[in-house]
Amino acid sequence: MLRKRYDANPQHFRSERMCFLDHLFAQQWRFNFKDFKETEPDQNGSGRRLSGGVCYYYAGIIPSFCQSNKVWGTNIDVIYAPVNYADTHWIAMWISIPKRHIVVFDSICSSISPEELDVVMEHFLYIVPYLLIECASSDEQRAQYSLKFSKKDFAKANGKTMRDKMVVDIFQELLDAHEFKNKDNDANLGAYEG
Repeated sequence: MLRKRYDANPQHFRSERMCFLDHLFAQQWRFNFKDFKETEPDQNGSGRRLSGGVCYYYAGIIPSFCQSNKVWGTNIDVIYAPVNYADTHWIAMWISIPKRHIVVFDSICSSISPEELDVVMEHFLYIVPYLLIECASSDEQRAQYSLKFSKKDFAKANGKTMRDKMVVDIFQELLDAHEFKNKDNDANLGAYEG
């Protein structure tokens, strides 16, 4: 929904320096994070094993159905990403590249504990700054970033407000939702009652 809204009306968003990832980015890192962490880095901290295609996300080439063709840190300051937890619950991430900060939005806060969230977030606290350095096209770009992001914020207090806002947004996204006429034939409701 957000990608379609952004494509149709980018002026409704705070900035054009943003992108939306698909759930496969998070899933890929959940499955490949162990290999990444076990690979010995070089003296600069880079040189770890990256899973195939991950630099395409960095360059905005994938997801292919909504390419931004914008490069993280150069043309992109904010990344939005959905994350699936244990195939039972979805959370949303807002990643600020300039602030080196990740905020997690969870509409059902009781579905994941803060300790479980720390495990999920570890992947992103490592991989996002790593990609900013490893995939950069110049030493000047690499020098702008460090391999650390700040700890995440857990937006428990915003859960109900966010759910309510999403309900309104989804309703407004429906074409002509407010113009539906009653087609239930209410005038004939009592016709078969005895």
